[in-house]
Amino acid sequence: MFTKAKNIDQAFRQVRRFCVITVCALTIITCCAVFKSLIIVENMQNKIYILANGKVFDAYASDRKDNVSVEARDHIRTFHRLFFTLDPDDDAIKENISKALFLADGSAKRLYDDMRETGYYAGLISGNINQTITIDSVQVNIDNDPYIFRCYATQQIVRPTTVTTRSLITDGALRNVSRSDNNPHGFLIERWSTIENRDIKTINRR
Repeated sequence: MFTKAKNIDQAFRQVRRFCVITVCALTIITCCAVFKSLIIVENMQNKIYILANGKVFDAYASDRKDNVSVEARDHIRTFHRLFFTLDPDDDAIKENISKALFLADGSAKRLYDDMRETGYYAGLISGNINQTITIDSVQVNIDNDPYIFRCYATQQIVRPTTVTTRSLITDGALRNVSRSDNNPHGFLIERWSTIENRDIKTINRR
């Protein structure tokens, strides 16, 4: 009689131990599955798909701080390219300058007004002169806000008879502003000035 009771008690303990182990194992598996699902969902939220020319490309979202340096340099390049790329066409000049002035403060507007008053743009149009710019390098210090920058570029001024190459160096600061269609990087160039703008060489056109 006592032997049977002892066997029943041992069997009950074994069943209880098995149930506890099973419940613990299922709990661990469930927690791991939930955690893994959360990671997958978070990764999917940071992932977008871009359709271009019938092909799908992956893209990932990232914090602004991860790309400040890249975006700042591209903002500076875009501004200089718009401001200094000029063709002998009044409408083209106004369109480029208008886009550039969305990216900078009044310091850029003042230079534009000065160049217009001195007849620089009128001279380009009447002389059939076009001007292009190549950005050689952009240095940006992102340790402090506003971000101080310096831009090194080369200008090429093509006249009917000559081609002049000029060295251009500018500096200024970048301030964070809201992003918009006219200012997709969310920066504003301020205290912009020209340090150097000198002729390097002039060659005759054939």
